[in-house]
Amino acid sequence: MEIQKITPRKISEAIAEQIKEQIVSGTLKPGDKLPSTKELSESYQVGRSTIREALSALKAMGLVESHQGEGSYVRSIESQDVDLPEFNSLLMSRDTVMELIEARQALEVSNAALAAEKRTEDDLRRFEAVLKRMEEHLGDEEEGERADIEFHLVLAQATHNSIMARMVESISTQMQTAIRETRRLQMYANRTVSRQLLQEHQAVYEAIKRQDTTAAQDEMRRHLFHVEQVLIRYLKK
Repeated sequence: MEIQKITPRKISEAIAEQIKEQIVSGTLKPGDKLPSTKELSESYQVGRSTIREALSALKAMGLVESHQGEGSYVRSIESQDVDLPEFNSLLMSRDTVMELIEARQALEVSNAALAAEKRTEDDLRRFEAVLKRMEEHLGDEEEGERADIEFHLVLAQATHNSIMARMVESISTQMQTAIRETRRLQMYANRTVSRQLLQEHQAVYEAIKRQDTTAAQDEMRRHLFHVEQVLIRYLKK
């Protein structure tokens, strides 16, 4: 794939736009495997977290899909996928963050109930793997954030509803942007907070495992309320 020099302004968005152009133009074709995060990081001379942000944006637009343990691939382009949704240029004000929290709560509480009803043994194994990583990396901001996002994506996939999964991917991408733009949030670097987050995720998982839809919803509400309170505290600073 072709690499062009990126200006310092909004680097992850610029990288995502460049890769998108190559997909739309046909330079990158459906089924093509993208270089690894490490390779892209070296090619663009940016950090891996910036590449992950760019890839998350491309996933939210429906242009790229990830295969666990294999990497990222170009999806077949359908007209309704391109530029859906177009949130990248939103100014992440406090009001915008609060709207994202509200949208996430409405979606993920429903997802928790659906996942409790429809989860498979394979879904449970994926939950357990993510929870294990969370526990192993308490206090590690980058790994903690990554595992948190993956937990909610696994939850969405456990609904076995592709539309729900796409919506969660989109909102997760915007939540990442919102959190990073505050530049003050230390949720995952604080061991006390990250341990509480782990316990909340475990409670959601246990409810899903025993297929208790009401408890799954209640535990998800409790978890998202805690996240909301932490975010509000930092947004007020």
